[in-house]
Amino acid sequence: MSLIVFLLRSSWWMVAIAILTGFLSGGSTASLIALISRSLSQGSLHSLTAIAWVFVGLSLIALVTSVISQLMLIQLAQQAVFQLRLSLSRQILTSELAHLEKLGAPRLLATLTDDVQAVTDAVRLVPFLCIDLATVAGCLVYIAWLSWQVFFLVVGLTIVALSSCGWLLRRGKQLLARAREEEDHLFKHFRAVTEGTKELKLHFWRRQAFLQEDLQPTAAAFRRYSVRGLVLFAVTASWGKLIFFFALGFVLFALPKFMTLNPQTVSGYVLTFTYLMLPMDRLVSQLPTISRAGIALGKINSLGLSLTSRAELTTVPEPVSGNWQTVTLKNVAYTYQTDQDDACFVLGPIDLTLQRGEIIFIVGGNGSGKSTLAKLITGLYTPEMGEIYLDEQLIDADHQEWYRQHFSVVFADFYLFDRLLGLDQDDLDAQAQRYLQRLRLDRKVTVAQGKLSTTALSQGQRKRLTLLTAYLENRPLYLFDEWAADQDPTFKDLFYTEFLPQLRKQGKTVIVISHDDHYFHLCDRVLKLNYGQIESYQQHEARSNPFD
Repeated sequence: MSLIVFLLRSSWWMVAIAILTGFLSGGSTASLIALISRSLSQGSLHSLTAIAWVFVGLSLIALVTSVISQLMLIQLAQQAVFQLRLSLSRQILTSELAHLEKLGAPRLLATLTDDVQAVTDAVRLVPFLCIDLATVAGCLVYIAWLSWQVFFLVVGLTIVALSSCGWLLRRGKQLLARAREEEDHLFKHFRAVTEGTKELKLHFWRRQAFLQEDLQPTAAAFRRYSVRGLVLFAVTASWGKLIFFFALGFVLFALPKFMTLNPQTVSGYVLTFTYLMLPMDRLVSQLPTISRAGIALGKINSLGLSLTSRAELTTVPEPVSGNWQTVTLKNVAYTYQTDQDDACFVLGPIDLTLQRGEIIFIVGGNGSGKSTLAKLITGLYTPEMGEIYLDEQLIDADHQEWYRQHFSVVFADFYLFDRLLGLDQDDLDAQAQRYLQRLRLDRKVTVAQGKLSTTALSQGQRKRLTLLTAYLENRPLYLFDEWAADQDPTFKDLFYTEFLPQLRKQGKTVIVISHDDHYFHLCDRVLKLNYGQIESYQQHEARSNPFD
């Protein structure tokens, strides 16, 4: 049912046309079976000639309606999957960062890859399933026309089969859902395999423990639940075939003892039942694929990113304010869950004003709230309490996207794009090449049509490339999170003594999360965070170490 609703959201009228033509195709196919049965009982040449023309007409109708139905459903199905992929990506990008961090990258990746693929696999079957359903319905109508007693017998056996298989189907779906839960953990371990390769290679016992205690048990659990679920679906399919053959045997051997049937009628039943075997078998054999698609759509909805729960952000933000003076945090507080005993960490309440053209250093120990404060300042987190202003403009939900456009940020866990996206300067390549010379990367990286020749560099060099994008964005406020941590002494000194002062001369406000106390004298203020509170708030002239 969830798969049908998913398709209806894409285009209900295309679904209606496809179903209508599908039923016409199925009805025509069933009529062909009836016609074949009738022709076997006709003896005159004249009658056979008339039947032949009807046969040709029904064949053409079945062919044309089948093609129309499949074309409509194929187009609809692929359009629905296309929209699902884009919609999920857009909604991830427009969801609250805190919500995405809570979900975790492995879970999101599993949804974007495995869940979307499961829906795709099921959607590909929809055109053929509709034809098969229509064919089954048409054959049942023909059976009812031959004998309503036999029709009710078939319906009764179908009800018995569905009732007896109900538990197997529900249990099989539950087991496949458990397998899907294990797959989230499996993606987490795969991430450890790809990102922790060096650490695992360097420590034999760590590698063995990871493989035997983490990866192997999770993969085994995924296999176990998948096998059990698929076995139950296979048993269901076999049980359905047994019921079907029982019905056929009853019509052939038992029914003639209770009612008078001529050979032509019996041959009509046998022909119809035989023809029904193929579409019935296809319908039952695809139940696991349909169940996986339903589970996948349920997982998508459970993320809080469902296609109906969040509006996509499509409004282009207003231009960035060019004459701003202050960013003000008034009584701002934020709470998030820590990994230690489900405890909560509270940042704030914080009152802070950032002036245009100043350099501010933020310092503090691990877990003091530096990164959280940075995300609040840049608008990536929404304060649970308090307000943020850009000059006199309150940054509410309607202005948050506009506010974020004032910042160029390089986080410690940055992502480096291989294209200069969103930049439309006429001389973009020339500007980028000049900045690459300043960053001493011009011999390693070139730019052509906004695309970097390579990003396969050392961590320090990759961080320098992030400065390239930051410079080209030319935004009013800059934030650097431990940017200099991976730089050699020469370039670290260049960053603090040349790059930051040059940004200030351009009227930029620069916020630096740093532990490099040798350069504190270059900033206007040093803010020290301790357990979520601004503990020290001093001018750089004091020249004292904020960690004392």
